[in-house]
Amino acid sequence: MAKIKTHKATAKRFSLTKSGKVKLNHTNRRHKLGLKTAKRKRQLRKNGYLSTSMAPTIASLIHK
Repeated sequence: MAKIKTHKATAKRFSLTKSGKVKLNHTNRRHKLGLKTAKRKRQLRKNGYLSTSMAPTIASLIHK
């Protein structure tokens, strides 16, 4: 049986933590930053974590 390939587009956007959570960077930080409040931009700077229901799907795509 063939090896399961890593989905490269997903691997560039998400990463797995040691505990198995799926870590992601927030979107909406590229352009039109003058329209967004300082609080919103500051909160988007932090990493986020994927919901527990969606995590197994993404983890299977980026599994090495």
